[in-house]
Amino acid sequence: MAAHLSYGRVNLNILREAARKELREFLDKCAGSKAIVWDEYLTGPFGLIAQYSLLKEHEVEKMFTLKSGRLPSADVKNIIFFVRPRLELMDIIAENVFSEDKLHSSRDFHILFVPRRSMLCEQRLKEQGVLGSFVNIDEYILDLIPYDGDLLSMEYESAFRECYLENDQTSLYHTAKGLMTLQALYGTIPQIYGKGDCARHVANMMLRMKREFAGTQNQILPVFDTLLLLDRNVDLLTPLATQLTYEGLIDEIYGINNGYVKLPPEKFAQKKQGEASKDLPTEPKKLQLNSAEELYAEIRDKNFNAVGAALSKKAKIISAAFEERHNAKTVGEIKQFVSQLPHMQAARSSLANHTSIAELIKDITTSEAFFDNLTVEQEFMTGVDTDKVNTYIEDSIAQKDPLIKILRLVCMQSVCNNGLKQKVFDYYKREILQTYGYEHILTLNNLEKGGLLKPQTSSRNNYPTIRKTLKLWMEDANEQNPNDISYVYSGYAPLSIRLTQVLARPGWRSIEEVLKMLPGPHFEERQQLPSGLHKKRQQGENRTTLVFFLGGVTYAEIAALRFLSQMEDSGMEYIIATTKLINGTTWIKSLMDRPESQTP
Repeated sequence: MAAHLSYGRVNLNILREAARKELREFLDKCAGSKAIVWDEYLTGPFGLIAQYSLLKEHEVEKMFTLKSGRLPSADVKNIIFFVRPRLELMDIIAENVFSEDKLHSSRDFHILFVPRRSMLCEQRLKEQGVLGSFVNIDEYILDLIPYDGDLLSMEYESAFRECYLENDQTSLYHTAKGLMTLQALYGTIPQIYGKGDCARHVANMMLRMKREFAGTQNQILPVFDTLLLLDRNVDLLTPLATQLTYEGLIDEIYGINNGYVKLPPEKFAQKKQGEASKDLPTEPKKLQLNSAEELYAEIRDKNFNAVGAALSKKAKIISAAFEERHNAKTVGEIKQFVSQLPHMQAARSSLANHTSIAELIKDITTSEAFFDNLTVEQEFMTGVDTDKVNTYIEDSIAQKDPLIKILRLVCMQSVCNNGLKQKVFDYYKREILQTYGYEHILTLNNLEKGGLLKPQTSSRNNYPTIRKTLKLWMEDANEQNPNDISYVYSGYAPLSIRLTQVLARPGWRSIEEVLKMLPGPHFEERQQLPSGLHKKRQQGENRTTLVFFLGGVTYAEIAALRFLSQMEDSGMEYIIATTKLINGTTWIKSLMDRPESQTP
């Protein structure tokens, strides 16, 4: 089922299996038939660990979404609540339990907190008078979820907000715990590098946890050579820019959630000859996107301008393969052709899907609005007129374009100018509040607190120095056959990935000055390995680095790291981990107050 998780340099299926084993053990604790009541946010991440079939094997007969009022009827002995430790969810659970108690007295209730138990939540249940109704109160430690053969995510959407706005370090504790679980399965990581305050906290917590377990030596040969912890606020620019890889654009336009995307159905309707197409499907088309699909693995990280050529090449190969059937003369040849048929048909349907998706995206990327927006982004990145009011932003506000689009551009201008001049800052603020409503003053305040949109405090703008030293802008980026990571944004090389690249070779000492200009400390730690576990490296064997983004990572950055892994002379393979997979829109939304009252 999850074979694609074991294709890469590191077999991430081990992590998935460990998570499945724990889930089975918990389910077996609750003897008899079961109904699971899900906190809706958890269903996506859980789907990557266990399908319904696994739950069914352990007598799970019904599944409901957690909502207030009465639970739907179910003839089961156990009711298990799978929830995040949130107080507002405890009130709903209390309501559910009360309504059940009146009807069925013989039921057992259980709570499984994901990823940690919470004293506060238990206290709330006690105040509501239902704590005594629970037979089992347990925690299911689901920190890092394998998304693909080289990608892990905690799907902790509020991590950036908690760290930078609320000064809450819960997500950092979960990160440290997740990394300890990883080391228990894959061996101690000998070298830790980091940049940023959150990175420092996580490293300190990991080292402290290791000291606390000092008696137990980890006897597993290390799979990872290096861990690099990067704070999102070291590079605020990258997520604000529009991603230009195939996967990045799918996420920007339609949003990828837990490896699935929902697309407008009309492009995927199967029209039969002679039938009127009046009965078009209305349900969005849901597709799973990961490297288990051969074609997707091939094109996901390409710049979108190179996708068309790749698809037409694939179409030629597939139709040539189908033509082979005319050449099959002997029984043996026919048999061989038939045995390849399922694979070829899967490839053909995969090609049809991606051609449709590419057409949908092309309609948007060839529009004038997309081009104008991108032009402004690229002007900011190259330092053109970042210190004055931008006419395109002015016009967009006047036309009442979506607020998120405006905020992304204004934040980008601020980041590329090391803060906006007070006059420009006040002007934008006033225009936004007068056009979109004064309730957004809280959002602007959050963006300021998070460092995305701020007035200039020092007269020096360091961004041009950082851009030149780290070669963040490459003229004439080759989109078809890239030779540098800047192809993922058609010219802009993500700062976070440049730092990763320089760390591998020639090392951070060569960019000390730039590192000092970026927020937070940079550091290096070594973890002692038990004797006999030091790797003897074979000639030409690559090193493996786990890059952990604290506060979120975009698909374009992931594509850039995959590009570095595939480079002939890099000598390094990267596995990517993050608190959340983000894009500019979801990231800004997580920093908004009351984003649900947002105009779409």
